[in-house]
Amino acid sequence: MKRKIYNELLNWKQSDSHKVALLIEGARRIGKSFIVEEFGRNEYDSYLLIDFNKASSQVKKLFDLYLEDLDTLFELLEQHYQVRLVPRHSLIIFDEVQDCPRARAAIKYLVADGRFDYIETGSLVSIQRNVKNIVIPSEERAIQMHPMDFEEFLWAMGNETLMPYIRKQFAEKKPMREVHQQAMDYFRRYLMVGGMPQAVEQYVQTRDLEQVDRVKRDILTIYRNDIRKYAGRLAMKVMSVFDEIPAQLRKNERRFCLADLNKSARMRDYENAFMWLSEAKIVECAYNTVAPNIGLRLNMDRTTLKCYMADTGLLLSMAFDEKGIIDEQVYKKLLLDKLEVNMGMLMENMVAQMLVAEGNQLYFYSKTDRNDSSNTMEIDFLLRKSQITNRHNIIPIEVKSSNGYTLHSLRKCVNKFGEYVTDPTVLATADMGKADDRIQTLPLYMTSCL
Repeated sequence: MKRKIYNELLNWKQSDSHKVALLIEGARRIGKSFIVEEFGRNEYDSYLLIDFNKASSQVKKLFDLYLEDLDTLFELLEQHYQVRLVPRHSLIIFDEVQDCPRARAAIKYLVADGRFDYIETGSLVSIQRNVKNIVIPSEERAIQMHPMDFEEFLWAMGNETLMPYIRKQFAEKKPMREVHQQAMDYFRRYLMVGGMPQAVEQYVQTRDLEQVDRVKRDILTIYRNDIRKYAGRLAMKVMSVFDEIPAQLRKNERRFCLADLNKSARMRDYENAFMWLSEAKIVECAYNTVAPNIGLRLNMDRTTLKCYMADTGLLLSMAFDEKGIIDEQVYKKLLLDKLEVNMGMLMENMVAQMLVAEGNQLYFYSKTDRNDSSNTMEIDFLLRKSQITNRHNIIPIEVKSSNGYTLHSLRKCVNKFGEYVTDPTVLATADMGKADDRIQTLPLYMTSCL
């Protein structure tokens, strides 16, 4: 699987590997171990991988006993893993480093020693129990890894020409025309399969969506087991939020309503549950901002949020689990855009996933004013421009799952906040066009171009 993060690893090796270790954070099963091991195999004379999820207590204990005697530490690791380490030409990988906090703390001394490069991978590495009683080293640089994005999915499908063409048409503001249906077909397949590498690999090899669904359900089981194992006293609340996500996203207004869990529930009671899922990279939370200007974070209302699954393929398998497996006919109807269900939740979740993959934080704007209807509006996403100017820095985005839609909220937003916003955008199934003189329409697969 070709992944974009590989180039980030190359840049680190060429410029900063002698100064900092790299920590790759991400959810389970997104391909962290695979890409790092491939990097070690291709870019170094040798690499040594310690999987702390499998490592014996004796191996973990080495980091307690020999930090003051690194010669012995490296010698024992070489003997145990039968790998010859070459100074300045070998990579040491700490895989699932959250299962050995002492090894993570040791990075300070290992980097200072300077003999080897170090990459850590971890799931749940920010969870409190995994950093208790250790000093997080300043010689550690964290980067985020996400599920495969749309372009990586296209690469896996053997198509390396479509995404450059999509970017070209977007830059030139030209419709896709005869290529649009092909691009939407790929997009719907990406929606069904998602970006988890095991699911993508299964689809590429078999084209059997029932087998793909089994892979996704296995991953969901791993997530549920992690919640039981790591969430401690929060486990019940975390699990209730996790299981409720599809039902919350099915609603027209996809804000998470805690009253659906418990009539007396308050955000102060569940805030840590959302934070746990977010830190585990299982979900992506979008927060309401009270003013759609450049200070989106400054104006954030943490009590009003939407909770998206980090991978839409997993959301699909969660949403249709009545028989424990999604029937092939459901997938076929979805591919043909004939599924009798509100597709809005899947499309909006996918847009959230694609925006996060491009490094964006998620914000939306929601307000109800019973006295003045012009103030009542719901904008799905607010995106800050990459280059900031004196005015017009926020792109308001609405997501539509069909061609029959209204734009009342988007037009209200432009009228009320015209000095703040630019390029108001509708993401829909249609080709590029204009809803009116002020609002542009883009096909959903152009989300990453924004």
